[in-house]
Formats: sequence, C-alpha cells, structure tokens
Amino acid sequence: MNRDKSRVENILAKLEESSRAKLRVYIGAAPGVGKTYQMLHDSHLLKQQGYDVVIGFVETYGRVETEAQIKDLEIIARKKIGYRNVVLEEFDLEATLKRRPQICIVDELAHTNVPGSKNRKRYEDVLDLLDAGISVMTAINIQHLETLNDAVEKSAGIKVRETVPDSFLKRADEIVNIDVTTDELRNRLKQGKIYKPEKIEQSLTNFFRKGNLSTLRELALRTVAEEVGEKAAKYREREGLEPAQLPEKVMVCMSSNQTAQKLIRTGARIAGRLGARWYAVYIETPAENPKRIKPSDEHQLKENIELAKDLGATIIKLKSKKPADGLIEFAKREGITHVIFGHSARSRWDTLLKGSVINRFLEEVKGASIQIIPPQSIKERVI
Repeated sequence: MNRDKSRVENILAKLEESSRAKLRVYIGAAPGVGKTYQMLHDSHLLKQQGYDVVIGFVETYGRVETEAQIKDLEIIARKKIGYRNVVLEEFDLEATLKRRPQICIVDELAHTNVPGSKNRKRYEDVLDLLDAGISVMTAINIQHLETLNDAVEKSAGIKVRETVPDSFLKRADEIVNIDVTTDELRNRLKQGKIYKPEKIEQSLTNFFRKGNLSTLRELALRTVAEEVGEKAAKYREREGLEPAQLPEKVMVCMSSNQTAQKLIRTGARIAGRLGARWYAVYIETPAENPKRIKPSDEHQLKENIELAKDLGATIIKLKSKKPADGLIEFAKREGITHVIFGHSARSRWDTLLKGSVINRFLEEVKGASIQIIPPQSIKERVI
C-alpha cells in the first residue's frame, strides 16, 4: 500500500514538473561576468527552435557587447511610474501577462520596484509570471541571495540591501553559473567593459579587489553545486535509484535582538545545504510576555520572525521560565540534528551563577551538532 502511494506521488510529481512554467536562473560572482549576455544568447537559440521569447526587462548598462545580443528579440515597453517628481521605468508585469509569451527574460532579479507597482520586489513579478504559465529566464549576482548577506559582509565589508530569498532558487528548474577568473574579470573592468572610466579605479580598490572576487566566486560555485546536488538527490529518490537518507533537522535559537538575523540566515544556509527542514524557535520567558516585553524588542522580534518565514523556516514560539528548558525539550522531541546559537555577551560570573544554555545542550541533547555564531563586528558599507 505504501509502495503504491509512493508511486502515485512520483507520477504526480513528474506530471507537475513537465506541465508547469520553467524557471532558469543565471548566477554570477559579480557584475560583468556575462550573465545578461549569456541569457540573451540562449534566448536566440530558443527562438530559433520556435519558442515565443520576449524581453520583459534587460539592463545592459551601456555595454556594447551585451546590447548587440538583443538583436531582433521583441521588447515589452517599460512601464513609466511617477515617484517624487521623477518618472521612473519599471518592468511592465501587466503588459507581459496580457502578451502571454512562452518565455520572458527578466533581468535584475533583486531589484526593488518603485512604490505604486503591483509587487514590492521584482522576484515577486517573476513568480506571478510563473503562476500564469509563462517561463522565465532571469539573472542575479551571488551577493543578493538573502542567506549570503553575512558572508558577503564579512569578506567585503559591504551590506547588500536588495536581496532575494534563497527559497526562490528552490523553484528554479535550472541554475546556470556564469564563471570567469578573477584576473579576467578585473581585466574587463580595466578595459571599460563593465563600468564607465570614472568608476574603474574606485571599483578596483573596493568591490573588485582580488580577495573579494575570489570569495564571491567561491560562494557562487558552492551555492550552485549545492542546489544542483539537492535537485539531483531528489530526482534519484523519486526514481528509486537509491534510498532516502535519514532527514536532518536544523534549529535556530531565535531571540528578540537584532543579532538573531545573522543566526537565521546561517540556519537557512545550513538547512539548504543539507536539504533539511528547519525551525526558528523563540522562547517567551516571563520577562518577555506580551504585557511586559519592551516595544523595541517586540518590533525586532516581529522583524526576525518575518525574515525566518521568508527564508523558509517553521516558526515555533514556546513558553518557559528558562530558555534552556524549552529549547532542550523541543530539540529532543523533534530529533533536531543541528543547532545554531548566538554567542552570549554574558559575563563569566553571570554564566557561573545561572548556568550556560549551550553547556546544558551539550550534556542533554546527544548527537546534535552545535554551531555558535559570534556577534557582528564588521563595519558596514551599503550598496
């Protein structure tokens, strides 16, 4: 009976996979690697095969080689929206839905739409296209993935504000990494193929430093490899090529402070690598019940919960006089295999008097790996 049920589920999964609109995501380590160029090149190959392909939104940044790749592709006119006495151009979602092509090219995936647009973010526009049965080709730089924010900030000292939740990649049918060497990318910059002359020197000493580009390149390669590996594992499981492994479960110990967001991103990244279900667990102590919690803490807690939801966590709110009691009980009950803690700022004397949550975990939750994330210490620069 269970075997028949599994077989039916596999058949339904295949049917759904073959009938739904397809999403192809081009990922690169930095601007200028050639994501848009390759996307346009591939679009022409699809058009030659008889597919109805249109450009919904492409940003060439004046790069001659990229502009030349547009050729005869149909372009949906951009929507003009007035904002603060300025007229701005956006991707016209409504016009594209009305045109109903088979495939639409939508560049600059992490872009935040002008207020007054249907959706707040462009990736949400892409999801609307997919829901309408229109396949999409899109592009993003690796630093715009939500859970890599902290890794990019640590390596480059840059805080990226425009991000896309990693769950978006789970929807992708294909992920294409556009990779060039660090030296080649810097040479492109020096030759004026990425930015205008006045920005070249500053870029070489900031974002396009060799060490920074090497780190971003490694992140891009690793992320794509993990996503492809996860999809391959699901395919093998569905086809019965190998037995499914025991499921991993990740738990992030979430608090009402701002540093919890770093833990949440780390937990989402680890869960993504493992293909694991993950939980963001918050313990409401008597000091933080709804009648006593500080307004600033309550606001931050709501932001933390929203971020965890966006990144695919199951939110768990428990009540306990001691956080350790609630966290340990939940971890044992759910069979948690990976736990993410933030590094405590408590004094040694305070720890001796009240005990350490981490020490109790190590003693009472056997078999779980524990990761401790240090507090943020890097000075931010914003892009």
